Amino acid sequence: MNNVLLIGRLTRDAELLEFNNVERSALKFTLAVERNYKKDGESKADFIPVVYFTDAAFKLIDYLTKGRLISVSGRITVRSVEREGEPKKYYINIEANSINFLDSKKSKAI
Repeated sequence: MNNVLLIGRLTRDAELLEFNNVERSALKFTLAVERNYKKDGESKADFIPVVYFTDAAFKLIDYLTKGRLISVSGRITVRSVEREGEPKKYYINIEANSINFLDSKKSKAI
């Protein structure tokens, strides 16, 4: 089963991706997810790329702003690219199925 649930803050405002000849659009953003442990007394975080394909991207873009605390559920996607003379590169993303806001827009924390 490929199922992911993340809670974190957006590192910057979400980016709107539009595709030619397709009615659907997508949102792309990076989520800072705090680790469960501290190293040398400091919290560490993982920065996880997320893509959310949705018909409501134009409505959500104003709410997915830097510092917002959200949860994302979805799945891990892996794609590979082979270029002549170079080793194969792998790109890992989270493809979101749903997004939930865990703070109010007014209490934006950065």
